[in-house]
Amino acid sequence: MSDDLDLNSLSDEDLVAQMHDDLYDGLKEEIEAAVHVLLGRKWTPYDILTQALVEGMRIVGVDFRDGILFVPEVLLSANAMKAGMAILRPLLAETGAPKVGKMIIGTVKGDIHDIGKNLVCMMMEGAGFEVINLGINNPVENFLKAIEEHQPDIIGMSALLTTTMPYMKVVIDTLKEKGIRNDYVVLVGGAPLNEAFANAIGADAYCRDAAVAVETAKALLARRQGSVQQRATA
Repeated sequence: MSDDLDLNSLSDEDLVAQMHDDLYDGLKEEIEAAVHVLLGRKWTPYDILTQALVEGMRIVGVDFRDGILFVPEVLLSANAMKAGMAILRPLLAETGAPKVGKMIIGTVKGDIHDIGKNLVCMMMEGAGFEVINLGINNPVENFLKAIEEHQPDIIGMSALLTTTMPYMKVVIDTLKEKGIRNDYVVLVGGAPLNEAFANAIGADAYCRDAAVAVETAKALLARRQGSVQQRATA
């Protein structure tokens, strides 16, 4: 964005479009400034989140999925998004704005790779999810503790080694043993995985990248919420 562009001079519509462009270009300070301008115009934090930030990251996600943008660029976009979110998060908490859903995510035991997982975290936050990042090398106990503490809608697991992939099944089998597997959407991802593996271990879906993870999470949660409502009205 050029230095001589005065954000205050833009209409709401043009400012939101500018924010989409600035997110795409990973311009953190411009996003922070624009969030403050919209707050000054009495926009609700939730409207800023959904119309400016989430929609901007959706555009980024589509181009990432289609191979137009690459990981370094998406990380810049995600960091700009996080800067905007840092301003909005306390305000959203005050207003009790609805969350899309809550996710816990971690790299499984024996595996210390986290770039892909961290990108998923940023993109999910960018789509309006609350994300609890458990980090790397997580035994099943860490997942169970986080489930109890945070009551998530989605459990995400990542592995980048063929040797650690089978541990995902250990986690899922433990959820089954405890009778809670069907309470959560379970998503798995990582370079050596594929759809057949996800099906074999009993996951809900395999996500090949962060953009797909967001789309899949939204679709599965919508389907789940729809079936819950149907049962409630039946």
